[in-house]
Amino acid sequence: MASMSGAVRSAGRNITWFRHTWKLNVLSSFAQPLLYLLGLGVGVGALVDANASSGDLLGGVSYVAFVVPGLLVTAAMSVSAQESMWPVMGAMKWDRSFHAMAASPLSAGDIVGGHAVWLTARSLISGGAVALALALFPDTRSWGLIPAVLIAALVGLSFAMPLMAYSVSGNNDGRFAAIQRFLIIPLFLFGGAFYPITQLPQLVQWLVQAFPLWHGIEVARMFTTNDMRWPAAGWHVAYVLLWIVAGALVAERRLTHELYP
Repeated sequence: MASMSGAVRSAGRNITWFRHTWKLNVLSSFAQPLLYLLGLGVGVGALVDANASSGDLLGGVSYVAFVVPGLLVTAAMSVSAQESMWPVMGAMKWDRSFHAMAASPLSAGDIVGGHAVWLTARSLISGGAVALALALFPDTRSWGLIPAVLIAALVGLSFAMPLMAYSVSGNNDGRFAAIQRFLIIPLFLFGGAFYPITQLPQLVQWLVQAFPLWHGIEVARMFTTNDMRWPAAGWHVAYVLLWIVAGALVAERRLTHELYP
C-alpha cells in the first residue's frame, strides 16, 4: 500500500531533476502546440470550415476549436508514455535508483505512487503550457481549458501506469520504439484529436475506443466547447480511471516481485 508522504518522497528524484530542465520543457510544451495550432488548426481549419457540411461533423464548432482538446490530451499522453518507458527501465536496470528506494522504508506502492505524483505534476505543467498557448487565440480561449488540463493529466496517468508495469520487468528497451511507432503515434493520429472517429472504419473505431485517449479527448472537448453531457462524461472518466487503477496495481505487484522478494 502506498502512503502520500512516501509517494511524494519517491517522486523527489524526478522533481529535483526537473528543477534543472523545466525551462526547456515548458518552452517545448508551449511552442509545439502553437505550431500545430497554426499549421493544422488555422491552415487546415480554413479549408475545413469552408466546407458547409463540416459543421455537422464537428458538432457546430470551428475546426480550430475542435482540435484544441486533442492537443491538450495527446501532449499529456506523449509525455507520460515517454517518462514511463526508458526512465523506468533505467531506474530498474541502469542507475538502479528503484533498488536504492527499496533499501529504504519506501514500499513498492510508494514507488508506484511517486511515479504517479511525478507524472501528474509533469502533465499539469505540460498541459498548462499548452493551455497558455491556446489562450492566446480568441477562437480557442475558454475557461474550459482549465478542467481540460485536469482531464489531460488523468489520461497521462492512464498510459503511465500500464507502461510502468511493462517497463519494470522488461529487459530490452528496443521494444519501446515499437510501442511508440505502433501505439502512441497511431493513437495520436487516429484517436479523435483531429477529426471525429466516425470517419474511420468500424473496426478501427472499436480499437480506438479500447484505449483511454479518445475518452479523455471527448470529455476535454465537452469542457472547451461548453457542451457538457455529464452522464457520458462520467462514463468516459470512469474508464480512464479504470486504466489508472489497473495499471498501478499491476506495476506495484511487479515491483514487489522484482525488488521485495
